[in-house]
Amino acid sequence: MTASRRESSGTSASVKRADQRYMGRSSPPHDVQFVGSRGSYVQGADGRRYVDFIAGWCVGNLGWGVREIRARLRRFDGPDYVHPSYLYAPWTELAQQLADITPGRLQRSYRATGGTEAVEIALQLAMASTGRSKFVSIEDSYHGNSLGTMSVGASEYREALPNLLRGCLKVKRPLDANAVDRVERLLRKRDVAAFIMEPIICNLGALVPDAQFMRGLQRLCRRYGTLLILDEVATGFGRTGRLFASELFGLAPDILTLAKAITGGHAGMGATVATERVARAAEGKVNVYSTYGWHPLSVEAALANLAYLRAHQAHLLKNVAERSEDFRSRLHQMDFGSPVDIRVTGLAIGLEFEDGAYAGALAGRCRKAGLILGIDDDTLTLFPALTISRRTVHEGLDILERCL
Repeated sequence: MTASRRESSGTSASVKRADQRYMGRSSPPHDVQFVGSRGSYVQGADGRRYVDFIAGWCVGNLGWGVREIRARLRRFDGPDYVHPSYLYAPWTELAQQLADITPGRLQRSYRATGGTEAVEIALQLAMASTGRSKFVSIEDSYHGNSLGTMSVGASEYREALPNLLRGCLKVKRPLDANAVDRVERLLRKRDVAAFIMEPIICNLGALVPDAQFMRGLQRLCRRYGTLLILDEVATGFGRTGRLFASELFGLAPDILTLAKAITGGHAGMGATVATERVARAAEGKVNVYSTYGWHPLSVEAALANLAYLRAHQAHLLKNVAERSEDFRSRLHQMDFGSPVDIRVTGLAIGLEFEDGAYAGALAGRCRKAGLILGIDDDTLTLFPALTISRRTVHEGLDILERCL
């Protein structure tokens, strides 16, 4: 081992000890310290370069280190902070752009610091605008880490936190035509404020609901006065091959939640975008004050990110379609040695194994071999940058295949 490698290794060991002592975590971190990133690669403290197949879990959609975005942030000469009760032109500029590009008739943006707060705001708007208190969501889904957002997540959260919101009902998989009937039984009393779900359910291994279910859901929500909240925190900004996954099913949500790729990882931000009808109905009934929601630097990052996305949208979505087929073809040719359900929608990719231990061990072997994957129980997730090259796709898949 060279002197520089020994120094890096020692530094990583000291960071690990400090992490154990001072950082609060729900599970131990992986034993890799990242010190840099570029394109579809991340750099370890030991000098090793890793192929990045998760992009921060749907954060770095444009790849890491985009020169145009970094240059714009270096030039930023705006205020350090703006009090939420005052006017700030970039806020309205960003809100107008979101109204222009999001599906349906969404118009009013509410400022948030990230995905959890964006969903929390959406739930409050739904209750305030409908006068109802119940919610329906997909069982085992994930929408954030606050008490409200966990209430519409997996039922198992209630084992540790029994005082989550009451009146949160769940629809179990499969999400097919039969599930539409189950949804109607939950909505027909007209006491459900909103149905919330991801159009492509990323935390369930990029699960794709049947189109018949999605169309039926939209129809039932309109019939019974239930708002449709689509959580596109992970799927937004090109991940599924469309700018928003809602477009895959022709949906027009009443409320849309955004975060992650809205700034490409350069700063924290979330957004809740609602129709004018919902916004007007909720006025004066809910307080959506957010101290650090849409901080000036975060807004500059989002505007730079959206400018790049607009300028390169056709090329980016074309690359998503082509690389998606590369993944689909290679993955279906691999002998995983364990039964696996492979799901590919754009560059939202899930590999659900019957053997959860096998999935975890495989992710660990890949990490040691230089490939970063997502792992959640029995499912591997792949969310690479939309800019990833064909060569890098196959470089990463070669590592995966060698680790089987």
